[in-house]
Parts: sequence; structure tokens; C-alpha cells
Amino acid sequence: MAAAQGRLSDGAGEMDDAKETGEAERHKDKAAPPAFRAAVEAIRSARLRPQVEVEPTPAPQRLAPFAYALEAAVVDGDQELADGRLVMLHDPDGHEAWHGTFRLVTLVRAELEPEMAADPLLPEVCWSWLTGALQARGLSYGEPSGTVTRASSHYFGGLSERPAASQIEIRASWTPREGLGGVPDSAAHLASWCDLLAQVAGLPPAAPGDASVVTLPQRRRGPQSR
Repeated sequence: MAAAQGRLSDGAGEMDDAKETGEAERHKDKAAPPAFRAAVEAIRSARLRPQVEVEPTPAPQRLAPFAYALEAAVVDGDQELADGRLVMLHDPDGHEAWHGTFRLVTLVRAELEPEMAADPLLPEVCWSWLTGALQARGLSYGEPSGTVTRASSHYFGGLSERPAASQIEIRASWTPREGLGGVPDSAAHLASWCDLLAQVAGLPPAAPGDASVVTLPQRRRGPQSR
């Protein structure tokens, strides 16, 4: 998979480097709190669509005292249709901008057909896919923020035989509402994120209770070249 590039921001400039460093230093020697451990365990036991291949990846160290990250790709045969990264952040002391102790941060991207890339409503539609995926699973969340970016590449000179290519990129973050013990329904948020990936990739929605879903794998096959 073409891994998500660069350091992920939380989509709203919610942490400056000084605060991130101070919080990380203050908590670095502490064991992960029970709420964070429970949220991570729920993610690890989640059941997902088989077309979405997921694996853990090193989490950013400076965005929050505790973090867990995943990379994913939507694969159809030998073709990779979309990829992304999801990071779950946790600050036991809470964060003013989050209005909670957990924050989910994502980067999703996919290649586009030329006619879709030219649609002036594409950014609004892509953002609605994110909010719609959360709402479709009845998830409660707050403080959503993010960007939708489309980019086109045209090739010249020695690369002129390559066709023009367009890509959509969704960067977003939101605060999952916490349940008993201060634990959000992290498995359902992961499932909704996979729904977003599948929709961006052009796959049909999974039927409710689809028996083809599979447990989150601990390892995935090697990266594909694009």
C-alpha cells in the first residue's frame, strides 16, 4: 500500500508543538489507562469488510499522550482502489479543542475518474461520505473538522505517454462520544471509516450484518506499487 504520507494533523490545528511535547513528556512513563486499552482492544477485535486490508502502523508520538494507528487499503484483485490511515488519540486529562479525551484523525485518498474529478460538488460530496458513514452506524460524535483536496497530475517530456491522473484526499478529525468507563465505541468508528474507504474506492455498501466481514488482521500482504 502507498502509505499515508507526512505527519497527520488533527484537521483543526488543535495542538501546537510546545503543548504536544509537554503532554508527551508528562505522560511518557505512565502505563496506558484502562479506557485507552479497552478502545484499542475493541479495534483489534473489530470485524471488517474483506476488501479492506488493515494493519497496525507506528502511531505519531507528539499529538497526544497515547495513540494507536492503522493503515488500510481497499483491494480488488490485484488493484488497489483507495488507501488511508486512521489514528486514535487519547489524553486522559481531556483537551479543550476536542471536548473529550479521545480524538480520531484520518487521511483517506483515492484515484478519480476524470469525469468525477471535474464535478464542482465533489468536495462537498466527499465530506458527506464521511459524516454519512458515521451517521449510518448511529454513532455520536462532535467537533468534526477537515479538508477535502483534489489534485490533477499532467505528464510531459519523457513521461508524456502517461495519461493525466486525478486524486481525492480527505483529511479529517472528530471526537467520538464516550460511553461506559469513558470508552468510545472505537470498533464501530473503525467500521464506519472502512465504509468511507470503500465508498471512496467505488465499492457498493455492505449489507447490514454481512457475514463476509472478517476480524482485523495483525499483518497484511506487502505493499503494491502504483
